[in-house]
Amino acid sequence: MNDFDPTYGYNLEQLLQIVSPPQPEGFAAFWQARYVRAMRLDPHQRISPYGSFHPDYECYDLSYRSTDDFEIGGWVLIPKHSSVTRAVVVGHGYGGREGPDFDLPIPGAAFLFPCFRGLSRSKCWPISDNPSFHVLHNIDKRDQYILGGCVEDLWMAVSALLRLFPAAVGHLAYLGISFGGGIGALALPWEPRIQRAHFNVPSFGNQQLRLQLPTWGSAKAVQDYQREHGNILATLQYYDAAVAAQHIQIPVHVAAALSDPMVAPPGQFSIYNALPGEKKLFVLEKGHSDYPGQAAQKKALLSELQEFFSHL
Repeated sequence: MNDFDPTYGYNLEQLLQIVSPPQPEGFAAFWQARYVRAMRLDPHQRISPYGSFHPDYECYDLSYRSTDDFEIGGWVLIPKHSSVTRAVVVGHGYGGREGPDFDLPIPGAAFLFPCFRGLSRSKCWPISDNPSFHVLHNIDKRDQYILGGCVEDLWMAVSALLRLFPAAVGHLAYLGISFGGGIGALALPWEPRIQRAHFNVPSFGNQQLRLQLPTWGSAKAVQDYQREHGNILATLQYYDAAVAAQHIQIPVHVAAALSDPMVAPPGQFSIYNALPGEKKLFVLEKGHSDYPGQAAQKKALLSELQEFFSHL
């Protein structure tokens, strides 16, 4: 049981009024320089048959090289009954990923499922795969903080995807949930190769609020570190998904929750509110929690996503 209210006293109307924290000096230049450096690299992507049968997809193991010479593992799905006309990178939550998702409603798409550095198929000492430690890795060093490397893993996933499926140029999407949603919001402003995106209960929005609101999960680890070591906003202000979202120019679909004990709803809605362009909101009753009606909401969300990505 939570010893706090996971709505934090906000209703939908109030959540839609939350504004982003101020942008730190040099924010855009910080990320643009990282993107330029990453684009000089060859991902050296490799795929091999994955021992799993599915009626609609050929399944492959994936590996590619990211920045800092990280070997990233994951999966690729290729449709069996149609040619590849578009392609999608899918980010995971902080629990990692055990395998690919087969229920994403984007026909004609090849899917790439990377495991971000330190997690699942991309485990690498000395990075912990425990979210409460992973989120603190190099948090005292702005330029080496782990989230920046994960953003670069996403960019390099796009590079790998385009080398595997050059026919998908101009028809690329990103989907990310929780951790992966926040990483997506940080990555996409500087990534011109992606045309549409979906964030589901995205993390890392409004870091100032994230440090203040009671919570569980990785955010609690960050709060505990802050209490012990002092001001970490010197780093975190450059990893604020709501600040980054102000720079996203593509259409974005966001599923944000009214109640969530792991990723506080004000942070989620900060990201949605900050998006300056075409956007669509799907309001979830709860995030990171089971609830009556959850299956019906998921079905409705998938239906919305099918329509949203039909324009990819």
